[in-house]
Amino acid sequence: MSGVSTICFAASYAVALGLEISRLWSHSRVRAAVAVVFAAAGLLAHTAFLYYRAVSPMERGAPLSSQQDWFFVAAWVLVAVYLYLALFHRHGPFGLFLLPLALALVGTASLAASATPLEREPASRAWGAIHGFSLAMATVAVLVGFVAGLMYLGQARHLKHKIVSTRGLRLPSLEWLQRANYRAIVVSVLMLGVGILSGMVLDRINARERSLRLAWHDPVVLSTWLTFAWLLAAVVAGGFFRPVRQGRKVAYLTVVSFIFLVIMLATGVMVQSGHWGRRGAKGDGGGERARTSHVFALPASGSGRHGGGQPC
Repeated sequence: MSGVSTICFAASYAVALGLEISRLWSHSRVRAAVAVVFAAAGLLAHTAFLYYRAVSPMERGAPLSSQQDWFFVAAWVLVAVYLYLALFHRHGPFGLFLLPLALALVGTASLAASATPLEREPASRAWGAIHGFSLAMATVAVLVGFVAGLMYLGQARHLKHKIVSTRGLRLPSLEWLQRANYRAIVVSVLMLGVGILSGMVLDRINARERSLRLAWHDPVVLSTWLTFAWLLAAVVAGGFFRPVRQGRKVAYLTVVSFIFLVIMLATGVMVQSGHWGRRGAKGDGGGERARTSHVFALPASGSGRHGGGQPC
């Protein structure tokens, strides 16, 4: 898939948009499903396109740091949001608004945006800020979901046993807590996904300094991927099986997500990992040499160009 071009995914998005527009005259579940399939296929090609830009030869400079790259990434995020809304809120006309914006971003990136990447140092700082912020927000989302889950279980117990809450401890309704639980899981998986992707880019920026790269078997890497896999499975299960995101089930999901978060954080604190830093080598004063925080090591080389005129 190293020959993926902008035509591949832009055409898929255009077909999906055409199908969304046709729903204005007649609604069809099959047509809506086909639109989602085309958008998903385009997003897959879009992901491969960004991946090979990230692992292309380092003469390009820092990966995914040019103005053009940011337009492509923004378009990717918009289509991902559209797919989520199309799957979980099927009757909303979200594609009529999100897909044209995604196509406009792709067109701007291909025709007008600069392809000159940033130098390594400013690019590393920018991606490091994104990496740290997204991981922090993922942690907060899991914690908020955990609190909402405990409150749901407490409120359900109060109602079952007809326990009257005191004025100062009146809990929100079960419906509100149920929505808060599932939304917290969705936000956490999105933020953790951004954190992992930004960590990949950071690792690619540090490709020339092998001492700054991380391996698959690093404890923090493994625990982060384990947490992400659980959260993603919870979101997918809730999307296809409505009972999963209702009642006590979603509350239990957020409690288990909290347990995974504790494992991930404890791993980073208690287990020796290259994610946080290492002792300085000879010649650097024996001090602490900070490692740019990242999560996952990408291959050191890639193949293929990524212009707009290549075959899919």
